[in-house]
Amino acid sequence: MRSASLISPAMVLSAYRAGAFPMADDRRGRLGWFSPDPRAVLPLDDRFRVRRSLAKRVRNAGFRLTVDRAFPDVIHACAAPRTQQPGTWISHDIEDAYVELHRLGFGHSVEAWRGTRLVGGLYGIALGSAFFGESMFSRETDASKVCLVHLVQRLRDRGFTLLDTQFVNDHLRQFGVIEINRSDYLTQLAEAIDQPDRW
Repeated sequence: MRSASLISPAMVLSAYRAGAFPMADDRRGRLGWFSPDPRAVLPLDDRFRVRRSLAKRVRNAGFRLTVDRAFPDVIHACAAPRTQQPGTWISHDIEDAYVELHRLGFGHSVEAWRGTRLVGGLYGIALGSAFFGESMFSRETDASKVCLVHLVQRLRDRGFTLLDTQFVNDHLRQFGVIEINRSDYLTQLAEAIDQPDRW
């Protein structure tokens, strides 16, 4: 039996509004709050890049894409150990809080299916015109990348102004992720969360 959670949906939303987010040492680990400087964001304008080979996969890979159909399954898959990353920063407490945020209408997911099998996905939090991307997973080549392309198109269509990816990694660098200093990030954040819900 797990002890009472030290994180709540209200705490998570307050942190996002202040430019911070939670991470844990492992599934049962100590929880910390982070606000990196610089901060990684993925531009939603023409700086967002999709390689030609991936654009072809988006059109022809045969994935069935859905939105908010399997949020608990997506976050659970993101928390699972991976060959190249045996640990995880998604603790049980974080998973529980974000599933509740989904139930409350703040947590969202994009899913890729092969038939009835979930083969990729991503999840995050939406506030105003800001989307805070948290994690993604793939069980088939490029499944999470296709989900990301779908997410960006959805955010563009709905007038989102900020896609926060927190950190830069090789996976995101290919899409044109950039780093901005914390003060610029907080300015963009304040403007974005002051907007009506766009999801």
